[in-house]
Amino acid sequence: MNPYLDDDLITLGEHARRFASERIAPGFLERDSTRVLDRTLMAEMGRMGFIAPELPEEMGGQGLGCLAAGVIHEEVARADLSLSYINLLASLNAQILSHHGQHEVVAPWLQRLTRGEALVAIALTEPRGGSDAANLRLRVERVGSDYVINGEKTSISAADQADATVVFGRTGTLESGARGVTALFVPMDLPGVTRNRFDCHGQRAIGRGSIFFENVRVPVSHRLGDENQGFVQVMQGFDFSRALIGLQVLAVARVALEETWEYVAQREAFGKPLSAFQGVSHPLADFDTQVTAARLLCLQALWLKDRNAPHSSEAAMCKWWAPKLAYDAIHQCLLMFGHGGYDRGPMEQRMRDVLGFQIGDGTAQIMKTIIARTRAGRDAVPA
Repeated sequence: MNPYLDDDLITLGEHARRFASERIAPGFLERDSTRVLDRTLMAEMGRMGFIAPELPEEMGGQGLGCLAAGVIHEEVARADLSLSYINLLASLNAQILSHHGQHEVVAPWLQRLTRGEALVAIALTEPRGGSDAANLRLRVERVGSDYVINGEKTSISAADQADATVVFGRTGTLESGARGVTALFVPMDLPGVTRNRFDCHGQRAIGRGSIFFENVRVPVSHRLGDENQGFVQVMQGFDFSRALIGLQVLAVARVALEETWEYVAQREAFGKPLSAFQGVSHPLADFDTQVTAARLLCLQALWLKDRNAPHSSEAAMCKWWAPKLAYDAIHQCLLMFGHGGYDRGPMEQRMRDVLGFQIGDGTAQIMKTIIARTRAGRDAVPA
C-alpha cells in the first residue's frame, strides 16, 4: 500500500517496467562501454509517452502530473541510470521552456522533446563556479535584436549530444549576483558553439563535458523569463528535478537490494544460507528500511508539486539524502557479492553511476542550506 500511488499510477509503473526490462536493461553494460546514448530507444520512449508526461497534451505531453513522471523515471533508472537522464533532462527543461519561453520558439521543441526526437541539456556550472551559481561569469550582451554569448560552461550532462541547451549567463554586473543572470534557449548548431566530452567515472552513456561559446548570436526571442531574472525565475523548476533525482538513484539501489537479497538467500556458507547470518542480513535490512523511507519522501515532494504546494525543503532533502544513501546501499550490496561484485558488471556500474549525483545538481551542503533557510528563515541562515 503506497499513500501516493493510486491504481492508475501503479499500472503505469508496471507498464514502464516491462518496457524498461525488455528494451533498456539488455544494453545496460554495453552502453557504459561504448558511451553511446541510444537515440532509437529515446524515440521509442517518446512514442510510449514516457518523456515529460506531466506536460499538457497541447505541449506534447500526457497531462498526467509530476507523480506520473516520477513513476516512469524510476523504472527507466532501474534498468539504466544513464538512459534515465533522458527523462530527467526532459522534465526539467520542459518545465522551464513551457513556463518561461515564448510559445512560437519553444512549442516545436517541446513536441520534439516529448517525441524523443531532441535532447535538451542545461548549462549552469562554470569552471570558476559550481555551487556558487550566482557567481556566473559567462557573458551575455544585448546587441540589437540578439544576445551575444561568450564563455564556457563545464561539467554539463549530455554536453556533446544535446540538440539544444538552456544556458545561464551574466547580463548584469558581477556584483548583482543572482539578479544579473539571464537564461537563454540555445540550439547547439549555431555558429561559434564547440563542445568536448570528459572521461567520467560513471553515467558514461549520457556523458559530461564543456560547451564553449564564441560570439554566439541568439535572438532575443530565445530568452527564458525576464532579463537579469533568469536565475531567480527559472531555478524554481529545480525542486522538481531534485525529487526526480532522488527516485532515480533510489531505483538503482532498490534493484541492487533485490538482487542481493536473492543472492544471500541462495548462497551457502558453513552449511547455512548467507542470509542466516545477522552480519549479512541486518545491514541489508537497515538499507532496505532507509531506501523505502527515502522513496516515500521523494513521492511526497512530487505529490506536493502536483498540488502546487511548497516543496523546496522536501526536494532538497531528496537531493542530499538519496544519492548518498543509494551509493552506500549499493556499496554494501557489492560487498555481499564478494569478488563477483568487484568484477566489472552491473553492481559496480550502478555504484559508479549513482556517485555523480553527490556532486552534480547541487551538493549536500547546498541542499542542507536550502532546508535550513526554509525552516529558520533566510535572514537567519545568510549566504
